[in-house]
Amino acid sequence: MRSDRPSQQLEISADRFNSSVARLTSNSIGELQGLVSELQKMQEFLTTEVASVQRQIDSALGRIKIIVETIGPFKSIAGSQTLPPGTRNVRTGGLAAHIEQRNRVG
Repeated sequence: MRSDRPSQQLEISADRFNSSVARLTSNSIGELQGLVSELQKMQEFLTTEVASVQRQIDSALGRIKIIVETIGPFKSIAGSQTLPPGTRNVRTGGLAAHIEQRNRVG
């Protein structure tokens, strides 16, 4: 009977080991599946955010283009005007322009 005892203990130990491995494996697989699901959700979120940012950039570039096209003619007009010798180029709407104008007139 002594020979049966170590064999039974070995079988019990093997069963416990197999049971533990099965539990650990099922937990690990479940955790990995949960991580995969989270990563897929994160990928969807990031894809949506990238598209939103791209739309905002495109919109801003469109607005900048409109501004440049609107200002362009004024810039070319201002660049083509020549100032008389001895005058300074000042802004047309500020205090310095007003003082400069008064000095020319008076």
